[in-house]
Amino acid sequence: MKIVVLKFGGTSVGSIQRIKNVAKISISYLKKNYKIIVVSSAMKGETNKLVKLTKQLSNNFLPAEYDSILATGEQVASALIAGRLNDQGYLSRSWLGWQVPIFTHGKYSHSRIVNINKKNILKFLKSGGIPVIAGFQGINSDNRVTTIGRGGSDASAIMLAKFFKAEKCIIYTDVDGVYTTDPNVVPKAKKIQKISYEEMLEMASLGAKVMQPHSIQDARLNRIDIEVKSSFKNLPGSIITKRKNVSSKNIIRGVSFTKNDAKITLVGVKDRPGVAATIFEPLFKNSINVDMVVQNISSKKKETDLTFTIKNEDLLKTKKLIRKNKKIKFNNILIDEKVSKVSIVGVGMITTPGVTFRMFNALAKKNINILVISTSEIKISVLIDRKNLKKAVDVLHKEFKLDI
Repeated sequence: MKIVVLKFGGTSVGSIQRIKNVAKISISYLKKNYKIIVVSSAMKGETNKLVKLTKQLSNNFLPAEYDSILATGEQVASALIAGRLNDQGYLSRSWLGWQVPIFTHGKYSHSRIVNINKKNILKFLKSGGIPVIAGFQGINSDNRVTTIGRGGSDASAIMLAKFFKAEKCIIYTDVDGVYTTDPNVVPKAKKIQKISYEEMLEMASLGAKVMQPHSIQDARLNRIDIEVKSSFKNLPGSIITKRKNVSSKNIIRGVSFTKNDAKITLVGVKDRPGVAATIFEPLFKNSINVDMVVQNISSKKKETDLTFTIKNEDLLKTKKLIRKNKKIKFNNILIDEKVSKVSIVGVGMITTPGVTFRMFNALAKKNINILVISTSEIKISVLIDRKNLKKAVDVLHKEFKLDI
């Protein structure tokens, strides 16, 4: 049985006309003799509306009920797609996560798919049906609906591709592939034909919004090739695949950036073993992601300044947690909400000397000051003033010849 998993994002199902288009795309694969599993996100903007409803009632909405509410957006979109397919003469029905069932583990809003019961879906596929599965959701050991993080429909599609041994997993979205950077910032950005899991994972975690990072990690671990393509243009997309399948003359494959960072510096922290863990433990327990971290030891070695970055939406909660933490002592807390992170990504930098110098030199020539630096094997990230973001992305895109 040749199976293809087709995932449609929120923009792709954002209106009745677009849902008709989703049905048309799905039918085209049926005509190529594929068995199709369709995965749908909620219609664009619907999840945000549902989040707003919960906040109007409570700042501490029960996590289980929060997930139960948020999962309804995908229910609507899936039923609309199935309804259209039936209208066009094709057997179809919608499936919620608990109806498949898709089993999850972990915290509400941050669950991970651990197993999928294939029996009912396989039976429906063999009967000629097109199952339309609500993405972003599953069911836990307490028999409660769970969600797997914003953008989690990607993860749903990838895990369905894994369990059903699909030949293809195609992510349909509002862009026609993965670009060297955001074309809205750099109009000369180029579409990348093939990119490795590792590079795509770094780019996604560093701000590229094509796919959710943990979805790419799921694909990497399970060796599932993903094609990202537009649901609005009939054009080839970008393939996310194994590193050995990718050949490129470019050392750097892309420039990623974020706009919603905040920098926190704790000045004069009493230095002792385990102090950093004591600071970050409450943030971890409250699902606050800490990104770039820099620690400076004073000349007397009794105090340290600790700087780290978080997302702006976590700033208020982070300040409260730090001030409530009686286990740490510091002299002052400094906050900068007007910073952005810019990163270059590419497996080519592993074997190419001088990449760091070229990046820093290019920024220096434009009088862009670097506040914090973070590196890994295949990426270099810098924190800069947000006012310099566009200028920084543009100069780095040119420096590494990504516009050629």
